[in-house]
Amino acid sequence: MDNMLQPPYLKKNDLVTIIAPAGKIASSLVANGARLLQQWGLRVKMGKYVGEEYLGFAGTDEQRCADLQAAVNDPESAAVLCARGGYGCGRIVDNVDFSAWLENPKWFIGYSDVTVFHARLQQLGLQSIHGTMPKNFPQNSSNESTESLRKALFGELLGYDIPAHPFNKPGLAKGVLRGGNLSLIINVSATPDDVDTTGAILFLEDVNEYLYSIDRMMNNLQRSGKLKRTAGVIVGDFKDSKSDEELPGKTAYEVIAGYLQPLDIPVCYGFPAGHDEPNYSLYFGRELSLEVTGAGVKINYL
Repeated sequence: MDNMLQPPYLKKNDLVTIIAPAGKIASSLVANGARLLQQWGLRVKMGKYVGEEYLGFAGTDEQRCADLQAAVNDPESAAVLCARGGYGCGRIVDNVDFSAWLENPKWFIGYSDVTVFHARLQQLGLQSIHGTMPKNFPQNSSNESTESLRKALFGELLGYDIPAHPFNKPGLAKGVLRGGNLSLIINVSATPDDVDTTGAILFLEDVNEYLYSIDRMMNNLQRSGKLKRTAGVIVGDFKDSKSDEELPGKTAYEVIAGYLQPLDIPVCYGFPAGHDEPNYSLYFGRELSLEVTGAGVKINYL
Protein backbone atom coordinates (compact mmCIF):
# COMPACT_ATOMS: atom_id res chain seq x y z
CA MET A 1 0.00 0.00 0.00
CA ASP A 2 1.36 3.42 -0.92
CA ASN A 3 1.52 6.41 1.38
CA MET A 4 -1.27 8.90 0.99
CA LEU A 5 -0.72 12.56 0.13
CA GLN A 6 1.24 14.23 2.91
CA PRO A 7 0.48 17.86 3.79
CA PRO A 8 3.53 20.11 4.32
CA TYR A 9 4.94 20.10 7.84
CA LEU A 10 4.35 23.29 9.80
CA LYS A 11 6.92 25.99 10.23
CA LYS A 12 7.08 29.13 12.35
CA ASN A 13 4.27 31.65 11.68
CA ASP A 14 2.05 29.10 9.92
CA LEU A 15 -1.67 29.47 10.57
CA VAL A 16 -3.69 26.85 12.47
CA THR A 17 -7.50 27.02 12.46
CA ILE A 18 -9.35 25.71 15.51
CA ILE A 19 -12.89 24.41 14.92
CA ALA A 20 -15.44 22.57 17.07
CA PRO A 21 -17.19 20.08 14.76
CA ALA A 22 -18.86 18.03 17.49
CA GLY A 23 -19.50 18.66 21.19
CA LYS A 24 -19.70 22.10 22.76
CA ILE A 25 -16.65 23.40 24.55
CA ALA A 26 -15.85 26.17 27.02
CA SER A 27 -14.16 29.18 25.45
CA SER A 28 -11.49 29.07 28.16
CA LEU A 29 -10.33 25.66 26.95
CA VAL A 30 -10.14 26.85 23.35
CA ALA A 31 -8.18 29.93 24.42
CA ASN A 32 -5.80 27.73 26.39
CA GLY A 33 -5.24 25.61 23.29
CA ALA A 34 -4.58 28.69 21.19
CA ARG A 35 -1.97 29.93 23.65
CA LEU A 36 -0.04 26.68 23.44
CA LEU A 37 0.01 26.81 19.64
CA GLN A 38 1.24 30.39 19.83
CA GLN A 39 4.03 29.27 22.17
CA TRP A 40 5.08 26.92 19.38
CA GLY A 41 5.45 29.98 17.10
CA LEU A 42 2.19 29.43 15.22
CA ARG A 43 -0.61 31.83 14.43
CA VAL A 44 -4.14 30.83 15.40
CA LYS A 45 -7.52 31.51 13.83
CA MET A 46 -10.80 30.55 15.48
CA GLY A 47 -13.75 29.18 13.57
CA LYS A 48 -16.61 31.67 13.48
CA TYR A 49 -18.92 29.46 15.51
CA VAL A 50 -16.49 28.00 18.06
CA GLY A 51 -18.15 28.62 21.41
CA GLU A 52 -21.72 28.33 20.09
CA GLU A 53 -24.12 25.93 21.78
CA TYR A 54 -27.03 23.98 20.37
CA LEU A 55 -28.23 21.08 22.51
CA GLY A 56 -25.00 19.21 23.29
CA PHE A 57 -23.26 20.41 20.14
CA ALA A 58 -20.94 23.35 19.44
CA GLY A 59 -23.61 25.04 17.36
CA THR A 60 -26.09 23.72 14.83
CA ASP A 61 -25.08 21.23 12.16
CA GLU A 62 -25.07 24.10 9.68
CA GLN A 63 -22.80 26.25 11.85
CA ARG A 64 -20.30 23.47 12.55
CA CYS A 65 -20.29 22.49 8.90
CA ALA A 66 -19.71 26.11 7.85
CA ASP A 67 -16.66 26.38 10.12
CA LEU A 68 -15.14 23.20 8.73
CA GLN A 69 -15.87 24.22 5.15
CA ALA A 70 -14.28 27.62 5.71
CA ALA A 71 -11.18 25.95 7.16
CA VAL A 72 -10.97 23.54 4.22
CA ASN A 73 -11.25 26.41 1.73
CA ASP A 74 -8.84 28.79 3.49
CA PRO A 75 -5.60 28.77 1.43
CA GLU A 76 -3.67 30.36 4.29
CA SER A 77 -4.53 27.72 6.89
CA ALA A 78 -1.82 25.05 7.22
CA ALA A 79 -3.65 22.86 9.75
CA VAL A 80 -7.12 22.35 11.20
CA LEU A 81 -7.29 21.40 14.88
CA CYS A 82 -10.52 20.08 16.37
CA ALA A 83 -11.21 21.58 19.78
CA ARG A 84 -12.76 18.36 21.08
CA GLY A 85 -14.56 15.19 20.11
CA GLY A 86 -17.93 14.07 21.37
CA TYR A 87 -20.81 13.08 19.13
CA GLY A 88 -21.57 15.13 16.03
CA CYS A 89 -18.96 14.72 13.29
CA GLY A 90 -20.96 12.09 11.41
CA ARG A 91 -23.90 14.50 11.19
CA ILE A 92 -21.98 16.95 8.99
CA VAL A 93 -19.28 15.01 7.10
CA ASP A 94 -21.41 14.45 3.98
CA ASN A 95 -22.15 18.18 3.69
CA VAL A 96 -18.50 19.22 3.46
CA ASP A 97 -16.76 19.62 0.11
CA PHE A 98 -13.14 18.56 0.64
CA SER A 99 -12.02 19.20 -2.96
CA ALA A 100 -9.98 22.29 -1.96
CA TRP A 101 -8.01 20.08 0.42
CA LEU A 102 -6.74 18.02 -2.50
CA GLU A 103 -5.38 21.17 -4.16
CA ASN A 104 -3.99 22.62 -0.92
CA PRO A 105 -3.52 19.76 1.59
CA LYS A 106 -3.27 20.68 5.25
CA TRP A 107 -3.05 18.70 8.46
CA PHE A 108 -6.25 17.67 10.22
CA ILE A 109 -5.91 16.81 13.91
CA GLY A 110 -8.14 15.10 16.46
CA TYR A 111 -9.32 11.76 17.80
CA SER A 112 -12.42 10.00 19.18
CA ASP A 113 -15.49 11.08 17.15
CA VAL A 114 -13.08 12.87 14.79
CA THR A 115 -12.35 9.36 13.46
CA VAL A 116 -15.20 10.07 11.02
CA PHE A 117 -13.13 12.79 9.33
CA HIS A 118 -9.95 10.71 9.40
CA ALA A 119 -11.88 8.01 7.54
CA ARG A 120 -13.11 10.52 4.95
CA LEU A 121 -9.60 11.91 4.40
CA GLN A 122 -8.26 8.37 3.94
CA GLN A 123 -10.86 7.83 1.23
CA LEU A 124 -9.54 10.97 -0.46
CA GLY A 125 -5.95 9.74 -0.16
CA LEU A 126 -4.84 12.29 2.47
CA GLN A 127 -2.77 11.83 5.61
CA SER A 128 -3.99 13.20 8.94
CA ILE A 129 -2.97 13.21 12.60
CA HIS A 130 -4.67 11.25 15.36
CA GLY A 131 -3.74 13.33 18.40
CA THR A 132 -4.73 15.34 21.44
CA MET A 133 -7.08 18.35 21.29
CA PRO A 134 -7.51 21.61 23.27
CA LYS A 135 -10.20 20.11 25.52
CA ASN A 136 -7.59 17.68 26.75
CA PHE A 137 -4.61 20.04 26.98
CA PRO A 138 -5.21 20.74 30.72
CA GLN A 139 -5.15 16.97 31.38
CA ASN A 140 -1.96 16.55 29.33
CA SER A 141 -0.08 17.25 32.54
CA SER A 142 3.00 15.26 31.59
CA ASN A 143 3.31 17.28 28.35
CA GLU A 144 4.02 14.01 26.52
CA SER A 145 0.76 14.28 24.59
CA THR A 146 1.17 17.87 23.46
CA GLU A 147 4.88 17.42 22.74
CA SER A 148 4.03 14.40 20.59
CA LEU A 149 1.53 16.54 18.68
CA ARG A 150 4.10 19.31 18.22
CA LYS A 151 6.61 16.82 16.83
CA ALA A 152 4.01 15.39 14.46
CA LEU A 153 3.07 18.83 13.12
CA PHE A 154 6.67 19.97 12.65
CA GLY A 155 7.89 16.71 11.11
CA GLU A 156 9.94 15.51 14.05
CA LEU A 157 7.94 12.35 14.79
CA LEU A 158 9.80 9.32 13.44
CA GLY A 159 8.32 6.48 15.48
CA TYR A 160 7.99 4.95 18.94
CA ASP A 161 9.55 2.31 21.17
CA ILE A 162 6.85 0.72 23.33
CA PRO A 163 7.41 -1.66 26.28
CA ALA A 164 6.41 -5.30 25.92
CA HIS A 165 2.89 -6.32 26.90
CA PRO A 166 1.92 -9.86 27.93
CA PHE A 167 -0.80 -10.03 25.26
CA ASN A 168 1.51 -8.98 22.40
CA LYS A 169 1.85 -11.21 19.35
CA PRO A 170 5.36 -11.16 17.84
CA GLY A 171 6.04 -10.49 14.20
CA LEU A 172 7.02 -7.87 11.65
CA ALA A 173 4.61 -6.09 9.32
CA LYS A 174 4.49 -3.03 7.11
CA GLY A 175 1.39 -1.17 6.06
CA VAL A 176 -0.44 2.14 5.97
CA LEU A 177 -1.87 3.09 9.36
CA ARG A 178 -5.66 3.35 9.47
CA GLY A 179 -8.35 3.20 12.13
CA GLY A 180 -9.16 5.22 15.22
CA ASN A 181 -12.03 4.92 17.66
CA LEU A 182 -13.55 1.43 17.46
CA SER A 183 -17.14 2.64 17.84
CA LEU A 184 -16.70 5.12 14.99
CA ILE A 185 -15.00 2.55 12.73
CA ILE A 186 -18.15 0.46 13.14
CA ASN A 187 -20.31 3.56 12.65
CA VAL A 188 -18.81 4.34 9.23
CA SER A 189 -19.08 0.75 8.01
CA ALA A 190 -21.09 0.42 4.80
CA THR A 191 -20.83 4.19 4.23
CA PRO A 192 -18.62 6.03 1.73
CA ASP A 193 -16.04 6.27 4.54
CA ASP A 194 -15.84 2.54 5.32
CA VAL A 195 -12.32 1.82 6.62
CA ASP A 196 -10.37 -0.38 4.21
CA THR A 197 -8.10 -2.63 6.27
CA THR A 198 -6.56 -4.52 3.34
CA GLY A 199 -2.83 -4.74 4.01
CA ALA A 200 -3.12 -1.98 6.61
CA ILE A 201 -1.89 -1.62 10.16
CA LEU A 202 -5.13 -1.12 12.10
CA PHE A 203 -5.18 1.11 15.20
CA LEU A 204 -8.02 0.70 17.71
CA GLU A 205 -9.03 2.61 20.86
CA ASP A 206 -12.22 3.39 22.74
CA VAL A 207 -13.60 4.67 26.02
CA ASN A 208 -16.41 3.97 28.47
CA GLU A 209 -17.76 0.91 26.63
CA TYR A 210 -19.36 -2.18 28.14
CA LEU A 211 -17.36 -5.33 27.44
CA TYR A 212 -20.23 -6.92 25.53
CA SER A 213 -20.26 -3.86 23.26
CA ILE A 214 -16.52 -4.19 22.60
CA ASP A 215 -17.06 -7.87 21.88
CA ARG A 216 -19.92 -7.07 19.50
CA MET A 217 -17.83 -4.52 17.60
CA MET A 218 -14.84 -6.85 17.34
CA ASN A 219 -17.22 -9.54 16.13
CA ASN A 220 -18.34 -7.15 13.39
CA LEU A 221 -14.73 -6.59 12.31
CA GLN A 222 -14.22 -10.35 12.24
CA ARG A 223 -17.39 -11.21 10.35
CA SER A 224 -16.86 -8.43 7.81
CA GLY A 225 -13.39 -9.76 7.01
CA LYS A 226 -11.67 -6.59 8.19
CA LEU A 227 -9.50 -8.37 10.75
CA LYS A 228 -8.19 -11.10 8.47
CA ARG A 229 -7.26 -8.52 5.82
CA THR A 230 -5.01 -6.50 8.15
CA ALA A 231 -1.22 -6.76 8.18
CA GLY A 232 -1.01 -5.95 11.89
CA VAL A 233 -2.92 -4.31 14.76
CA ILE A 234 -2.00 -1.65 17.32
CA VAL A 235 -4.33 -1.66 20.33
CA GLY A 236 -4.45 1.64 22.19
CA ASP A 237 -6.25 2.67 25.36
CA PHE A 238 -9.63 1.21 26.22
CA LYS A 239 -10.21 3.50 29.17
CA ASP A 240 -13.04 2.95 31.66
CA SER A 241 -14.32 -0.21 30.02
CA LYS A 242 -17.26 -1.50 32.05
CA SER A 243 -17.81 -5.05 33.19
CA ASP A 244 -21.15 -6.72 32.51
CA GLU A 245 -22.98 -9.98 33.16
CA GLU A 246 -22.29 -11.24 29.64
CA LEU A 247 -18.50 -11.25 30.09
CA PRO A 248 -17.88 -11.24 33.86
CA GLY A 249 -14.30 -11.06 35.04
CA LYS A 250 -12.93 -10.11 31.64
CA THR A 251 -10.92 -7.06 30.65
CA ALA A 252 -11.20 -5.15 27.38
CA TYR A 253 -7.82 -6.51 26.21
CA GLU A 254 -8.92 -10.08 26.98
CA VAL A 255 -12.05 -9.58 24.89
CA ILE A 256 -10.05 -8.09 22.01
CA ALA A 257 -7.38 -10.80 22.23
CA GLY A 258 -10.06 -13.41 21.69
CA TYR A 259 -10.40 -12.08 18.15
CA LEU A 260 -6.77 -11.15 17.41
CA GLN A 261 -4.88 -14.12 18.87
CA PRO A 262 -5.98 -16.57 16.12
CA LEU A 263 -4.65 -14.24 13.41
CA ASP A 264 -1.17 -14.74 12.01
CA ILE A 265 -0.18 -11.08 12.35
CA PRO A 266 1.81 -8.99 14.83
CA VAL A 267 -0.27 -7.28 17.49
CA CYS A 268 0.83 -4.53 19.88
CA TYR A 269 -1.20 -3.94 23.04
CA GLY A 270 -0.88 -1.00 25.39
CA PHE A 271 0.06 1.64 22.86
CA PRO A 272 -0.45 4.96 24.72
CA ALA A 273 -3.00 6.65 22.47
CA GLY A 274 -6.69 7.33 22.94
CA HIS A 275 -8.68 8.67 25.87
CA ASP A 276 -5.99 8.27 28.53
CA GLU A 277 -2.64 9.84 29.32
CA PRO A 278 -0.35 10.02 27.51
CA ASN A 279 -2.07 10.28 24.14
CA TYR A 280 0.68 9.93 21.54
CA SER A 281 0.11 11.31 18.06
CA LEU A 282 -0.07 9.00 15.04
CA TYR A 283 0.08 9.71 11.31
CA PHE A 284 -2.93 8.10 9.67
CA GLY A 285 -2.46 7.29 5.99
CA ARG A 286 1.32 6.84 6.27
CA GLU A 287 3.18 3.56 5.91
CA LEU A 288 4.92 2.27 9.00
CA SER A 289 6.75 -0.82 10.15
CA LEU A 290 5.44 -2.65 13.21
CA GLU A 291 7.98 -4.93 14.87
CA VAL A 292 6.79 -6.85 17.93
CA THR A 293 9.31 -8.92 19.90
CA GLY A 294 9.64 -10.20 23.45
CA ALA A 295 11.72 -7.14 24.25
CA GLY A 296 9.08 -4.64 23.16
CA VAL A 297 7.60 -2.91 20.13
CA LYS A 298 9.27 -0.70 17.54
CA ILE A 299 7.05 1.48 15.34
CA ASN A 300 8.83 3.41 12.62
CA TYR A 301 7.34 5.57 9.89
CA LEU A 302 8.73 4.78 6.45
